[in-house]
Amino acid sequence: MTYSFLSRSRLTLLGIFIFSLILGTKLFLIQVVNHETYLRDADHQYATPAGSIYERGTIYFVSKDGGLISAATQTAGFKVAINPSKIANPEETFEALSKVITLDHEDFIKRASKKNDPYEDIATRIVQEEADAISELALPGVSIYKEKWRFYPGGSLASHTLGLVGYKGDELGGRYGLEREYDTLLARHNDNPYVNLFAEVFSNIKDTFFNDENRAGDIVTTIEPNVQSFLEDKMEEVALKYNADSIGGIIMNPKDGSIYALGVKPDFNPNNFSQEKDVSVFSNPLVENVLEFGSVVKPLVMAGALDAGVVTAKTTYDDRGSVVVEKKEIFNFDKKARGPGTTMQKVLSESLNTGMVFVEKKLGKEKLREYLLSFGIQNKTGIDLPNESAGLVSNILTSPREIEYANASFGQGIAFTPIEMTRALASLGNGGQLVTPHVVKSIRYSDTSSKDFIYPLVPTKITPVTAEEITRMLVVVMDEAIKGGAGKLDRFSVAVKTGTAQVADSENGGYYEDRNTHSFVGYFPAYNPEFIVFLYAVNPKGVEYAATTWTDPFLDLTKFLLNYYEVPPDR
Repeated sequence: MTYSFLSRSRLTLLGIFIFSLILGTKLFLIQVVNHETYLRDADHQYATPAGSIYERGTIYFVSKDGGLISAATQTAGFKVAINPSKIANPEETFEALSKVITLDHEDFIKRASKKNDPYEDIATRIVQEEADAISELALPGVSIYKEKWRFYPGGSLASHTLGLVGYKGDELGGRYGLEREYDTLLARHNDNPYVNLFAEVFSNIKDTFFNDENRAGDIVTTIEPNVQSFLEDKMEEVALKYNADSIGGIIMNPKDGSIYALGVKPDFNPNNFSQEKDVSVFSNPLVENVLEFGSVVKPLVMAGALDAGVVTAKTTYDDRGSVVVEKKEIFNFDKKARGPGTTMQKVLSESLNTGMVFVEKKLGKEKLREYLLSFGIQNKTGIDLPNESAGLVSNILTSPREIEYANASFGQGIAFTPIEMTRALASLGNGGQLVTPHVVKSIRYSDTSSKDFIYPLVPTKITPVTAEEITRMLVVVMDEAIKGGAGKLDRFSVAVKTGTAQVADSENGGYYEDRNTHSFVGYFPAYNPEFIVFLYAVNPKGVEYAATTWTDPFLDLTKFLLNYYEVPPDR
């Protein structure tokens, strides 16, 4: 009797254990392995306020005194949903709702006719007053729910840096800029109202085993909103004045790579990005597109020649206005000769192509290649923005033809991203170091911990002595050549170089005769720089040279930055 009872008890316990194991496995599959799938299905089946509230981390700008300013955050409002099975007369319901909010008649009737569908959103992002008015109507089958959505207080300010949040299929997430680069960090997954204790335990297990590095947090950027705004205003002025196809600008600390401002025109407003007809506007050409920038490359080549000891600022050559390399004639921009005794300083000050060919021959193909590559011109910079491209230089700098190296010496035939060009030129002002350009300063995790980023420096081939000498030469360019010397700042040393390059014809080969890219670079105070400014415009109309396009906007930016940050004079 006792034996029989024990046997039955053991069998019962075994059955309970097996049942629990099967149930636990089933729940594990539902709550953990297939959690996201069932969650998406649930979103379409249940109309609950909490189930549709979207949460996401914040992205901050930083003011010059260290204060945090919201650049991308959450804002709250209401949405209107209907249960078609409870709407007896869709036309009457539409008429009543249309007196409060704007609805598309055809779309509403189509949704209200889905009698087997218990839930349809018909209006989102409505304000309190509208929500209250609809509630007072007490329409059968019409409900009001709270919702949150992504909001960018600055509108289009720094839009290419921030990016946007949008749908890809049924998945809502970051699609461009920092929103995409740090999507995992910014995403929040704690908004499911149907989680029970069992699910909570297994969800934590899932996060531990499957998303070991999936920590939620907020982003603190290096972008200073007033600097960003001033840069964008100057770019907009140039865009309107010269009707350029596109314009870009970067303001960076040349010592550590912190980017204070990074802008592109045309831009977009991420609050209503769906109104944009051309999706290419969302891409960031500062990190994704390569361009030939022309004469702003000359300081890099000259620095290599100075470092190798093959020329000095006072080295001279006979400038005849043109030079023939492998049967191809290369001209100065104005096709004029400066004659014998033309110095290397004059080569930079007047941007003489023939002088750079002279420098290239002195330096030699091998050393030219070594020095240019040491500036990182064929590598990605490592900037913390998505889809970065690398420069197109390898075909030119590995060519056996002399003409390719001659062209490269004055910036033709080699192409870089704007951020790549900025980093390379920054090394001339910081003693010969390649910084890592970046727009993220730190992360503030949801568990109250934080992480400050330290970005590496990589030495170029030039020495600090060479960097100081090329800087001195570029200061002479500013003091004597820009606006015929009228651009000189009496109390500050500023190192500058302009560039005008033909636009490559990607369809037919060669270059357009009537299209140019105008660029301008400057860093200051020159011998201990706090800022490097890089500006470019693709195909500006009615203007021939970059010095005309960019000198005044650059001077405005320079004076603003020196004033705004209260930089002490260096001379």
